[in-house]
Amino acid sequence: MALIAIGGSVGAGLFIGSGSVIQVAGPAAVLSYVLAGALVFFTLRALGEMVVAVPAGGSFSDYARLAFGPRAGFTIGWVYWWMYAVLVAAESVAGAAILGGWVPQVPGWALALAVLLSMTVANLVSVRFFAETESLFSVVKVATIVAFLLVGGLWVVGWWSGSPGPGLSHLWEHGGVAPNGWVAVLAATVVVLFAFGGVEIITVAAGESEEPERGVASAVTNVLWRIGLFYVASILVVVMVLPWDTVEPGRSPFVAVMERVGVPGAALIMEVVVLVAVLSVLNAAMYTSSRMLFALTRQGDAPRVLRGVNRRGVPVRAILLGTVVGYAAVAADYLWPGRVFPFLVASIGAILLILFLTICASQLVVGARVRAREPHRLTLRMWAFPYLTWAVLVGLVVVFVAMAVLPEQRQALVASVGSVAVALVAYELRRRWGARAPSEGVLEVPGRAGAGGLRRDAGAG
Repeated sequence: MALIAIGGSVGAGLFIGSGSVIQVAGPAAVLSYVLAGALVFFTLRALGEMVVAVPAGGSFSDYARLAFGPRAGFTIGWVYWWMYAVLVAAESVAGAAILGGWVPQVPGWALALAVLLSMTVANLVSVRFFAETESLFSVVKVATIVAFLLVGGLWVVGWWSGSPGPGLSHLWEHGGVAPNGWVAVLAATVVVLFAFGGVEIITVAAGESEEPERGVASAVTNVLWRIGLFYVASILVVVMVLPWDTVEPGRSPFVAVMERVGVPGAALIMEVVVLVAVLSVLNAAMYTSSRMLFALTRQGDAPRVLRGVNRRGVPVRAILLGTVVGYAAVAADYLWPGRVFPFLVASIGAILLILFLTICASQLVVGARVRAREPHRLTLRMWAFPYLTWAVLVGLVVVFVAMAVLPEQRQALVASVGSVAVALVAYELRRRWGARAPSEGVLEVPGRAGAGGLRRDAGAG
């Protein structure tokens, strides 16, 4: 489960996107990663409390349903599905772009199709095959990051190939720690927050895990600090090895560091690793979108026909529907290169932020309800409840407002809010003409204590 979470969150956002963050914040990009990582860490802790206290097969969509009713559960479930369906398309095209540099004679749309088909097969075989594939991808990424930290750190202190090394001087010699001001550090935090997307996949996987609640609690608690260490330590090595103003947006700073250190074949090695990262995130995105859709069918919030599973327990139809946006992106890449795709990516720009806001708000309600009615369930507690949850919620709201203020983030925010509006309209249509009434109950995990008396009622909250 730990490797699944790492696989979903350590991708091209770190290996390539971090260059743009460093250009905005300078060496203080490290602080941007620390701030964003803290918000995500505490959000995951809040989610972990609910996962252990009220095991639910639909994960956070069920907690939103439990806290605020079926409208919230329906909306966040479908918006989350959309985010990962678009991410499947994004990673397919990104993988094709990398492969295109190796086999330029093959058109990009054909490479994207090949990438998408290969990961579809990996998800259709079985849950075990998905987990083994994701674990292998994650091991490659973790090994690469560890090697990067070791080589870069040795070079900085002058213990690599006799190089004197710059020490810590690059942190302040090129305009200071925050050369573009502290507002830029906040702006970079907005961007960094989305790089941590994927850690919540662990709670979706928990619904199919045979691990006891104690194992889930351990994974939820320990995974993020490992990921945070990878991110923060990696960025610290980058800004110590390279002057921040030499980092080029769109080009992997990891490659630039390895070239500066003098590692032969660094560019090719990192291209391979980035491709593995892309395939890993694509694999995890396909898994997550299918499981969320499957949960929605069980609640009656999606067509029942999508509920079917094969003899290995794989929701084949839900997986295939999750790839539809990907195949549409392949067609768009063929018909209108570079036009449709940027809009699709923009439409998911703030959905992760909306998800985190929903998790914290749900935990305030569900956490209070558990403490009042069944406190024995709290084997994993959110620290300083409810004050820390409120503090995280305020921090996320600040990021939301920052997105509205920053011109470069405003389009993504508007597009993402538009996705939520579409889901709300869809709920009203489902409520009026659906085959059955919306459910306020959660999808309990077989063999584990369910919501019981925690379900939402007139006196709840």
